[in-house]
Amino acid sequence: MVSKTSSNQSAISLADFGQDVARRRAAAGDVVVPRNAGIRRTESKRALLAAINDADGLW
Repeated sequence: MVSKTSSNQSAISLADFGQDVARRRAAAGDVVVPRNAGIRRTESKRALLAAINDADGLW
């Protein structure tokens, strides 16, 4: 089945895609994404994250 919304562009190889991603990452620099503050976390989620932290895990 052919997608009705896709363009006529041909597929690119995974190697080419990887090179393009690497080039874009290098151009963008180190992007720092802030962590979620966790203001609306449920008690069960807080307990899970605390247990992971107690087990020296990084979440």
